[in-house]
Amino acid sequence: MFGLIGHLTSLEHAQAVAQQLGYPEYADQGLDFWCSAPPQIVDHIKVTSLTGEIIEGKYVESCFLPEMLANRRIKAATRKILNAMAHAQKHDIDITALGGFSSIIFENFNLEQFSQVRNIKLEFERFTTGNTHTAYIICRQVEAAAKQVGIELSKATVAICGATGDIGSAVTRWLDAKTDVKEILLIARNQERLQNLQDELGRGKIMALDEALPEADIVVWVASMPKGVEIDPKVLKQPCLLIDGGYPKNLGTKIQHPGVYVLNGGIVEHSLDIDWKIMQIVNMEVPERQLFACFAEAMLLEFEKLHTNFSWGRNQITVDKMEQIGQASVKHGFRPLLL
Repeated sequence: MFGLIGHLTSLEHAQAVAQQLGYPEYADQGLDFWCSAPPQIVDHIKVTSLTGEIIEGKYVESCFLPEMLANRRIKAATRKILNAMAHAQKHDIDITALGGFSSIIFENFNLEQFSQVRNIKLEFERFTTGNTHTAYIICRQVEAAAKQVGIELSKATVAICGATGDIGSAVTRWLDAKTDVKEILLIARNQERLQNLQDELGRGKIMALDEALPEADIVVWVASMPKGVEIDPKVLKQPCLLIDGGYPKNLGTKIQHPGVYVLNGGIVEHSLDIDWKIMQIVNMEVPERQLFACFAEAMLLEFEKLHTNFSWGRNQITVDKMEQIGQASVKHGFRPLLL
């Protein structure tokens, strides 16, 4: 049995879909109520592999909302993630993916130090961030979508925004080791980590965002968008491929410009319909087949009977592990979303 821990994109979104999730009493409630709402299993899932194997899973709604971080409700946010993990473990779920902000909160607030949640001692090997599969899928999107829009990687400059994060550093390693990309631009806030990454790669230019964007043929956005940061599409090259690896996906609505192609990064399509309802609620275009690559990682680990925290900690993702999860991804019928 696999599990998925997720959350909705905003208070407004949560109020709108509470009815669909089977909790009409949540629909009119404000942030205070959601801060105290317990996690709930709101979907039962059945996935069929290309091999014919069938697995089952559960979706755990954490009741976390991004407004909790914006309003400095840090304790509420961290409690949401720990409670959702305990809820998954209590229901004997073997491997659970931490979707959306769940893994970010876990990492940033060092939640591994809080392993006791009431009467449950969390077994962290039952959880994965899903970041290895996400990084792999973004890399395959770079390779395939570049071809679609006529960008030749051997002549291309790729800017990685959020290069020192877990996914960003993995994408950078893959592009360096597995492609003939001409130039990699490294963008992040922490200069020391940027320097360490550049030293590890033996290449890559450290640049500020506003300097890097006009030079990039491909922009991989895997950083949180700080308030007030806007991308002016007029400074981008034409053609330019922009891969939005953040959550929620919003660059496509913000950037609409001739010659600029925005692709939702870290999204996979399954070859067969998945029996579930949750992807309709997060507004996937083809909800019975499309999903976040981090969620797919939990499914892949269940198919492969690898009940282990495959993606864990910061900056631990290797090219070998990306290849391993990538082979499982292809075997079981997942492919990257393309333009």
